[in-house]
Amino acid sequence: MDLVIGPLDLPARVDEALAVQAVAFGLGPDEVAVRRQIVLRHMTNPGARAYGATVGDRLVGFVYGMPNDRAHWWSTVVDPYLRANGNDAWLDDSFVITELHVHPAYQNRGAGRALITTITDTAAQPRSILSAIDIDSPARALYHSLGYQDLARRVLFPSAPRPYAVMGAPLPLRRP
Repeated sequence: MDLVIGPLDLPARVDEALAVQAVAFGLGPDEVAVRRQIVLRHMTNPGARAYGATVGDRLVGFVYGMPNDRAHWWSTVVDPYLRANGNDAWLDDSFVITELHVHPAYQNRGAGRALITTITDTAAQPRSILSAIDIDSPARALYHSLGYQDLARRVLFPSAPRPYAVMGAPLPLRRP
């Protein structure tokens, strides 16, 4: 596998990226259509950027994020949970990993680690935050191995069927 990690023009390749997310995350067409608009809107935020993992011309993974803003929807949802744990300061001066997905056929090969470390290595903020489904999973194990700690658990997002954990790590991320 000749995996290449590099900057991604996410608005131009949004449909390819969402196809990866749909397979990796089990999304149906209606959810993909909603997320398409969200991704395109997010990429207009100051400091938003994306990286892709490609094999040849095929996009097999992607990550995108941006400097966190307390006025963004995600921050308004997680703030009470972080506040209850004394961790709401993590919403300030943080780079948020908005989405990170790798096609299942390319998981457990270092693509996710390479994507998240590449995007956070270029962040101007001193720390990173993200949310992940609140179960023991390979994704959460990866985040823990990079230095992310649980800041809040059992976080409920409107319309999400499962609770999430909000995690944070100082930058640069820990390397194995």
